[in-house]
Amino acid sequence: MTAATSSPSVSRKTWPEHAVVREVGLRDGLQSISAILSTEQKKEWIAAAHAAGQHEIEVGSFVPARLMPQLADTGELVAFANTLPGLRASVLVPNLKGAERALDARVHSMIMPLSASHAHSLANLRKTPDDVVAEVARIRAARDSSGSKTIIEGGVGTAFGCTLQGRVEPAEVLRLAQALLDAGADRISLADTVGYADPAAVDSLFSQALRMAGDKLCCAHFHDTRGMGMANALAALETGITRFDACLAGLGGCPHAPGASGNVTTEDLIFMLESMGVDTGCDIDAVLALRGRIARWLPETPLHGALWQAGLPKAAAAGAIPPGQHH
Repeated sequence: MTAATSSPSVSRKTWPEHAVVREVGLRDGLQSISAILSTEQKKEWIAAAHAAGQHEIEVGSFVPARLMPQLADTGELVAFANTLPGLRASVLVPNLKGAERALDARVHSMIMPLSASHAHSLANLRKTPDDVVAEVARIRAARDSSGSKTIIEGGVGTAFGCTLQGRVEPAEVLRLAQALLDAGADRISLADTVGYADPAAVDSLFSQALRMAGDKLCCAHFHDTRGMGMANALAALETGITRFDACLAGLGGCPHAPGASGNVTTEDLIFMLESMGVDTGCDIDAVLALRGRIARWLPETPLHGALWQAGLPKAAAAGAIPPGQHH
């Protein structure tokens, strides 16, 4: 082969061997819609997701039922999830009272949300970001005194910007992330709550946060508000992040982000990772079948996702996953 026709040598990235897609549709997805699934449907969702290989599921939130009736059965869902082998159930908690309920329910992990945006924090939690840090210290004390092994995760939201405040300084995100760890959080995650991130910003902030927190930075949470959710997930993967939140059928969004299309879609993210050779432990056919059930349960709710529309590829071209050859 002549020099003119030879193919140039291309260096290939080495991706992580494994990644976890934590399903958050039962909390972040359902809290954003008016329709209320029955407890039995939610249990069916949990069992089917677990059977499909998703072993980290956020099953709800311990918030007052009058505020979010969609999540009123969280305690019952935690009890059910705890019967499934290897399933690590998590919940969101807004304060110490919610954390105490989570401890009583014996969840694997509880996520305390903190908005790096002062304006969003007041609108969402009626607390300043530093008030939330102080609450995490109280939660850590309660956890330790109870003898529980429940993991405390501080979730830093609006990490890339805010519809209410506008710019959120990366230095403030990093300050608050460190403050959460200092207050007793076991680990932290970063979230693009309103879909302001882009891959370059993701690379920069996650790289800085990883240098600061190391393996205590455990998860990336992206919304697809402006169509960059998957690109942002890939950028986070490139920095070394191997756990991602996602919602089946792209459910979810933020009440302070008008027009938001929801979270990164579970089935699309799993397909992308598996196509790249990153093992998620999930059976994409089973995940898509569950997505079909969700569509039947929520006929009036807008759903999202490209894989559902296009289907799985019929051939293994370019490393795509052939049907029937999943984990």
